[in-house]
Amino acid sequence: MAEITISTCQGSAITPHLDDLARLRIRVFRDFPYLYDGDLTYEADYLRRYAECPESLFVLAFEANALVGASTGMPLAADMAEFRAPFERAGFDIGSVFYYGESVLLSNYRGRGIGKAFMEARERHAAERGFSTVAFCAVERPDDHPLKPEGYVPLHGFWRSRGYERHPELATTFHWKEVGEPEETDKPMVFWLKSLA
Repeated sequence: MAEITISTCQGSAITPHLDDLARLRIRVFRDFPYLYDGDLTYEADYLRRYAECPESLFVLAFEANALVGASTGMPLAADMAEFRAPFERAGFDIGSVFYYGESVLLSNYRGRGIGKAFMEARERHAAERGFSTVAFCAVERPDDHPLKPEGYVPLHGFWRSRGYERHPELATTFHWKEVGEPEETDKPMVFWLKSLA
């Protein structure tokens, strides 16, 4: 494999990468546990939020000129209501929380430290801008899910090793069309948090 380069961009500078990220999200999130049956029209609308937010962040992994991985983030206060609501109900100062969107990486590039680099870049970005907490949410699937691949290992261990804790009291739902489903349905999501204080 060629060398992987990691770069970052913010706000409107993200725009040239939106189409590539849309395709990458559709490809990676089709796998378990998300099983996302995505389409580019929805992706364009979903990702446009990042280009419109001056404090958003893209961390991009390239092999030559090909995008092989990406992670995103923005202030929670600027994100969607589904993500803000659990924190508002719990009494959080949402202005103090930097929210991680997706982190997607093609499977044959995993295990090379890229996920760690994604986490470090987003934490650094949040800390430099005065956020005291970083957070993300992940879909919750039952252990006996019929589409769970044999040998599947969730990322919980990696997240805990980076200092993140699961907070089941902070839960939400988000809807998408799953592989094999006729239409979108709500999926349970739980948040993981880390203090930067």
